[in-house]
Amino acid sequence: MADQRTELVQGTLELLVLKTLDLEPMHGWGIAQRIGLLSRDVFLVTQGSLYPALVRMKRRGLLKTFWRNTEANRRARYYELTPAGRRELTATRDAWLRASSAVNWILAAESAP
Repeated sequence: MADQRTELVQGTLELLVLKTLDLEPMHGWGIAQRIGLLSRDVFLVTQGSLYPALVRMKRRGLLKTFWRNTEANRRARYYELTPAGRRELTATRDAWLRASSAVNWILAAESAP
């Protein structure tokens, strides 16, 4: 399905990162891989979009970092949600679900109300 990958809708990368880190702390490459896996390879997150987003999110207090060895025994910076990041995940997820439901209602319309 690699040839059918879809670009992320603007503003969704941070939501996907927050949800991924809600599952467990991860390093950047792991975050990108997990998003690809959970999206069934529909979304490809590049380093050029992921790392600037991680920096922005850390500056906003949504993430904290620490150093740890990876599964391959390499030292890497891991990212973890802060309490503010968990609150942001809840608010952003709720807004996304509301907006995506509204889009689906419009797409499913058969005739004018």
